Amino acid sequence: MFASRFAAAAAALTMAVAIPAAAKPQAPTPGATIYGTWMNPYKSVAVRTGPCGERLCGWIVWANQEAQNDARDGGTPKLIGTALLENYRAEKPGSWSGTVFVPDMNRRFYSIIQQVGPDEMKVKGCILGGLLCKSQLWHRIADVPHA
Repeated sequence: MFASRFAAAAAALTMAVAIPAAAKPQAPTPGATIYGTWMNPYKSVAVRTGPCGERLCGWIVWANQEAQNDARDGGTPKLIGTALLENYRAEKPGSWSGTVFVPDMNRRFYSIIQQVGPDEMKVKGCILGGLLCKSQLWHRIADVPHA
């Protein structure tokens, strides 16, 4: 039951699209930064990344109504403003590890972010000590959509 709830939550918000083998991580373009506003592949959530102390974090700055309803049903009453990406530490150039919050489950999971290009980042979340992982390719956006 847990695995199926995780998979459903991941698909809805942050994890479930597998990256094709051809999209292998590359070194970020010089001058590219992980800081910015990023949209998930479902275009249901936008996250603004930035520093939190000496770590990397990301806060939800926009979410469509379905994502907000799913989060509320899962025990997260206010989705916008919620930290989705928490306490990521740099592992190597273009790669960070930390915790991803899945709002519609109200749970946190181990996660890795890899910047695969100046305007793309791969967000991967794992359960069972990294045994089962899912990932998504997020794209940088200039502005959050209007509701």
